Amino acid sequence: MINKTGISMLMAFVLTIVAQLIYLPGIMAQGNLVIMPRRVVFEDTKKRTQELNIANSGADSAKYLVSVIQYRMLENGNFELVTTPDSGQYFADKHFRFFPRSVVLGPNEAQTIKVQVINTGELKPGEYRSHLYFRAVAKEKLLDQKPEAKFAKTMTVHLVPTFGIAIPVIIRVGISPATVSISKSEFTLNVQNYPSLSLTFNRTGNASAYGDIKVNHISDQGKITSVGLAKGFAIYTPIKIRRFTFKLEKSPGVDYRKGKLQILYTTSSDSKPVIITESSLKLF
Repeated sequence: MINKTGISMLMAFVLTIVAQLIYLPGIMAQGNLVIMPRRVVFEDTKKRTQELNIANSGADSAKYLVSVIQYRMLENGNFELVTTPDSGQYFADKHFRFFPRSVVLGPNEAQTIKVQVINTGELKPGEYRSHLYFRAVAKEKLLDQKPEAKFAKTMTVHLVPTFGIAIPVIIRVGISPATVSISKSEFTLNVQNYPSLSLTFNRTGNASAYGDIKVNHISDQGKITSVGLAKGFAIYTPIKIRRFTFKLEKSPGVDYRKGKLQILYTTSSDSKPVIITESSLKLF
């Protein structure tokens, strides 16, 4: 467990994130569970141990089980469970361990999950990926709850919702950054004049790409206005193409029938993001 000062600092950040969930797509929060960071990456295994901070922002205690699952990413960004890797996909589960494997968190309580790489000495160059899966355990039925009548005339079904969050664990050995380009961009205005942008990303190389999509409107007079942001956009190996559509903002003073859109795909950084690829689209 982390100390009280660490808990206070983490929970302050947790409450800020929870309050902003509707503005930050892709944040790893579901139910009352918040996990930071959103992914674990080991580059050439120089750093052998990393930590995940998990916190319960709810008013009740909760138990979470931690396991490993395998996913493939589809071109639309959805994930499918798999047991056998696709061509060019390599699982990382044999090369890392984590602890603890179950966590009970009280209200506003936080804890650290440690992830450590192992058995990497003979790994061939490439990117290896598996996912840590955090699953909430449903509360058990109260022991003193009265049983239903033996000969009830009607049957009732009680559904207990559960949820989970998956965090990618990536091990990279002897690879170079991915190369990404935007081959197709399409802007639309619906009947209510709500703007949206559809993009097709192309990835080459043996590494995944991860970053933020930023869209600016540039007027004919050169005025730049931010109109779109999608955080945590990933293109995981082995897929080569990912398609993405999102709604842009109806900002005052922005005329989507004039000017152009500037599309930036950058690394995720609060200090100095690096441009992975960029493109522009002339409007009408």
